[in-house]
Amino acid sequence: MAHQVTVKGQVTIPKKVRDYLGIAAGNGVEFEVDAQGQVLLRKAGARARRAPVPSRFSALRGTRKTGMSTDDIMNLLRGYEEDAKDPGFRKPGK
Repeated sequence: MAHQVTVKGQVTIPKKVRDYLGIAAGNGVEFEVDAQGQVLLRKAGARARRAPVPSRFSALRGTRKTGMSTDDIMNLLRGYEEDAKDPGFRKPGK
């Protein structure tokens, strides 16, 4: 499997080799020369990513237990119970 090196020193890694090593777009590779002069290619460790900064509300997300359904909470927030006394009001979904 001979491949051409570009002016920038780049070579396309054949698909069979990428599949064998588990290399996907965005992955890094490492090259190493052993004692016999053989060049080894291996998949590099996972790219270091910065952990996302949690928002000040993330600790509270999903912790409120009201015993109310989502529909009940939305009706309460939208004031449907107050509007229910109006003879021309129709509750959503009915």
